[in-house]
Amino acid sequence: MPSEEYTLPAQTRIGHVHLKVSNLEKSLDFYCGLLGFEIMARYGDQAAFISAGGYHHHIGLNTWYSKGFPPASQQGVGLFHTAILYPTRKDLAAIYQRLINARYPLSGASDHGVSEALYLNDPDNNGVELYWDRPMEFWPKTEDGNLEMYTRVLNLGGLLNELK
Repeated sequence: MPSEEYTLPAQTRIGHVHLKVSNLEKSLDFYCGLLGFEIMARYGDQAAFISAGGYHHHIGLNTWYSKGFPPASQQGVGLFHTAILYPTRKDLAAIYQRLINARYPLSGASDHGVSEALYLNDPDNNGVELYWDRPMEFWPKTEDGNLEMYTRVLNLGGLLNELK
């Protein structure tokens, strides 16, 4: 490891996630059919690249090493969840209503102070977080000005009120 300090540039972003899946069609039904991503490129029944808003891809899905295999153990190492950032609270409410209508189960719903999040699992039991960030000026801070994130139960009824 290098000994000198290094900090990533402030504009650095994680560009995409690429998931190994057992069944491409089931994954596309979830990510495109339910969550609303668009297919940007597809490689037969082995891989697809999907996005929001025409970007080349936010999520890659492939069966190259995983076709027909069971999900990874929840107790093992690996990806905890993929986080999908929605632009507004109303957008998060709209996808929540869509999940309700589809009777798709949540695994959790949290208010983190800086954000509000819905948690669910994809068909391969990969964790998915759907969230929106509060504006930075509303992020909770300690008395000395440091960020103070927390995990509290999200008021789902209040979230749905965004749609009224």
